[in-house]
Amino acid sequence: MTAFLNVASSLTGRRWVGPDAAQDRLAEAMAQATRLPLPLCRILAARGVTPEEAPAFLAPALRDLLPDPLTLRDMAPAAARLIRAVTAHERIAIFADYDVDGGSSAALLIIWLRAMGVEATLYIPDRIDEGYGPNIPAMAQLAAGHSLILCVDCGTLSHEPIAAAKGADVVILDHHLALETLPPALAVVNPNRQDEDGTLAHLCAAGVVFLMLVEANRQLRSHGQQGPDLMAMLDLVALATVADVAPLVGVNRAFVRQGLKVMARRERPGLRALADVARMDQAPTTYALGFLLGPRVNAGGRIGQADLGARLLATDNLGEAAAMAARLDQLNTDRREITEAVRIEALAQAEARGLEAPLVWAAGDGWHPGVVGIVAARLKEAAQRPSVVIGFDGEDGKGSARSIPGVDLGAAIQRLAAEGMIQKGGGHKMAAGLSLTRAQLAPAMDRLAELLARQGAGDGGPLDLRIDSLLTTSAATVALIEQIEDAGPFGAAAPAPRFAFANCSLSTRRIGESHLKLTLSDGAGPGLDAILFGAFDGPLGPALESAGHQRFHLAGRLELNHWNGRTRVQLRVEDAAAV
Repeated sequence: MTAFLNVASSLTGRRWVGPDAAQDRLAEAMAQATRLPLPLCRILAARGVTPEEAPAFLAPALRDLLPDPLTLRDMAPAAARLIRAVTAHERIAIFADYDVDGGSSAALLIIWLRAMGVEATLYIPDRIDEGYGPNIPAMAQLAAGHSLILCVDCGTLSHEPIAAAKGADVVILDHHLALETLPPALAVVNPNRQDEDGTLAHLCAAGVVFLMLVEANRQLRSHGQQGPDLMAMLDLVALATVADVAPLVGVNRAFVRQGLKVMARRERPGLRALADVARMDQAPTTYALGFLLGPRVNAGGRIGQADLGARLLATDNLGEAAAMAARLDQLNTDRREITEAVRIEALAQAEARGLEAPLVWAAGDGWHPGVVGIVAARLKEAAQRPSVVIGFDGEDGKGSARSIPGVDLGAAIQRLAAEGMIQKGGGHKMAAGLSLTRAQLAPAMDRLAELLARQGAGDGGPLDLRIDSLLTTSAATVALIEQIEDAGPFGAAAPAPRFAFANCSLSTRRIGESHLKLTLSDGAGPGLDAILFGAFDGPLGPALESAGHQRFHLAGRLELNHWNGRTRVQLRVEDAAAV
């Protein structure tokens, strides 16, 4: 295939790849049939949307996409047990993971139970002292004082800890990959059980919890009772879905779309306070959920107090929310500094091994276990390969892994654990965790690379940049971007479209030491504003700043920039090539 705009090697060394001829034909046919703009039709065609499906796709309704909760195994007994505990005023404990998905899942349950007149006990393990998921001492302690324990975003692989909860019923609401044998819980509701058909495998744990609450409300109605308002809780489901990098397809897309509308009302004290400390002055977007709110909720579990994020999301007290949000904001600042130090070391190590292998990995002494997942994501982005980053404390290592579309990393790591090559490990397709000894490190990484290569992880060029459409600067209007946003929300498995602008002259201006403000002109109309963040961390900034009379092709994502009461289109530059 010919490189798009003949860019075989851009300023960042990437080959540009555009839509193929078949997709172009589909997009043109859709534009004729629907009268929608061609750039939007190209995005829809790339998503596999037909002209007949386009109207419903652009206006997804939760009522049309919400699955029947009872399609998931163990859902009926899980919801019935919850209702029974509420009716009898039993003591209920919630054991949750320490990330955004676990915190949001716990908050959903706490808020629902509070509306039903029940205050639940929240338990979130310490990442360093206890590690991920239920442990025997914690479960035994909770069982001694509670008759029902809800494990959210964890528990599917915790056979011995679940068995230790003697005298209490345990309900697991999870989405991580399961083994053939399930733990001895009353119910294990998990779309990634081996006996599920996989149609809901894209749900995060908060999505599973939400479906369980839908079923609980339905059971309440059958007894003549009214359950709490679930639509008002979709802001938490949206936050978890985006932050956990769940695919934005099917019902997940509707969860996030509706959840963003709920969040824009600023009615939840915790999210309101968090948005304020993050200096969010515009309506929430998936970017805000993934890069502004999510990391702050996560910060407590990464380097601070494990339950702080969940408590913030669940609180109904404005003063308490403001104090917790400020603490999480400070922890997030500290976390960024720790992350950057580890990232520099890990990237140098990975580059020395080569970024072309099926697996990119790095390991180091003293690397904080709370940031290895973030650094793994950075390595994955740099190499477009599955990545693993491991921090060692003495002979024991804890690591996180991140994958690319089409490669099931969780299954591969679970196989390593089954083969005895690591101490334990598991997760889902796009993210996983593992524990291993220093002696296991090299053979485990070799074996993991072999397993991932069989899935095609080493195929294709890591340096390809996919372009959705070519635009003129005059075509990049506010109206077009608003129509394109109807094809969103954008995120995992549904990336925001990337546009190219050809043969542009540039004017540039530095913003601080790191960023570059640009105006592009292709001669077809008014100039287009653009921004290049971190411009001088690589070759783009210096080349564009000194462009002079040189013309460039540019590629990036379009967004709406709201400033001083005006709305303008802005290109977030990702790459460029000299003409």
